[in-house]
Amino acid sequence: MTDLDGAFRREWGPAVAALARWSGDVTVAEDAVQEAFAEALRSWPRDGVPDNVSGWVLTVARNRALDRLRRESGRPGRELAAVVESSWARIEGVPVHPVRDDELRMMFMCAHPALDRASQLALTLRLISGLTVAEIARALLQSEVAVGQRITRAKSKIRGANIPLRVPPPELLEQRTPHVLACIYSVFTEGYWSTAGPSAIRDELCDEGVRLAGELCALMPDEPSARALSALVLLHDSRRATRVDPAGALVPLDEQDRTHWDRGRIARGLDDLRRAGRAPGPYLPQAVIAAAHATAPSWAATDWVLICQAYDRLVAITESPVARANRALAIGFRDGFDAGLAALGDVASDPLLARSNTVATIRADLLRRAGRREEAADWYRIALEHNGSAPAREFLRRRLSEVTA
Repeated sequence: MTDLDGAFRREWGPAVAALARWSGDVTVAEDAVQEAFAEALRSWPRDGVPDNVSGWVLTVARNRALDRLRRESGRPGRELAAVVESSWARIEGVPVHPVRDDELRMMFMCAHPALDRASQLALTLRLISGLTVAEIARALLQSEVAVGQRITRAKSKIRGANIPLRVPPPELLEQRTPHVLACIYSVFTEGYWSTAGPSAIRDELCDEGVRLAGELCALMPDEPSARALSALVLLHDSRRATRVDPAGALVPLDEQDRTHWDRGRIARGLDDLRRAGRAPGPYLPQAVIAAAHATAPSWAATDWVLICQAYDRLVAITESPVARANRALAIGFRDGFDAGLAALGDVASDPLLARSNTVATIRADLLRRAGRREEAADWYRIALEHNGSAPAREFLRRRLSEVTA
């Protein structure tokens, strides 16, 4: 049901965040919202989609949470449900915290130092963005079992250690900001480069990533890393409408119609990039790369020298195999495709990394552009083994047919 799918993506995060703030229990909030959508699946086809979807979801979820808390109120050590039932009114009367957005508030809550970084990210992607365990596993390059166990342990630790579901004081916000930045970017990238399903792009996740980046800049206007992230997502998002053709097929960057790029988003992204100054971390060099593409008048006029310099900086910061593979591709455009293949270096020599989706696709593309068609075909086949998005797989098949024709 398309309406329900869209509502789930839009309303999941806000509803879970609001219910968690109200009830003080992450599991109660998540289960209650899940039950609300189960009820929507039963009632909406019969009664129609409500005019106020967010209000309907929150009301039903809140009632489900109250039912559960009433059932459990008689257990030893649990407060009476009446106390919980009155908490909503009490919370509504409290002055608004500087973190205005419930989802950002939840992100800072989940960034508690008692949780390890990977657990923080996985838990936030589940609670705030409504990503499934499979989607989170693909985003984090981990197994579904490992991600599921990590989320379960994180929830248990929150309950067992009585970690408060509240925003930390202002002096602690800065140390938790890197986690929030990583979560926002993961939400955006799962939308912009969808890892599975029938669509190459998931518009609601792209919109959510852009929105949350803007919210963080509004909250912390002098935080350069927040500006760098906002620049990055805006500059990427400016090309969203041209990344697929009317049939939904992927269109590579060198074939996109630049006249249809969103100039407003490019202008906003460049403004954020200027305001980012010399921000530390991985988002500034990535934003510089995105800006080089967004401002190039044509593919042939792309400033590959600047892009390679930015990738050098990114690799020095992250040591990410994906960053190193993309750097090799940029070197191929700057110095020749054989040079790009040589730059793959230890990424290509690692059997596991070499067969990953991104590295295999980049290696195949460099081989194709270098005229080594048979080798390119082998690596396109390997990339196909590890790619879950239907449009991405179709794109790889098209490339495979080109080099085997």
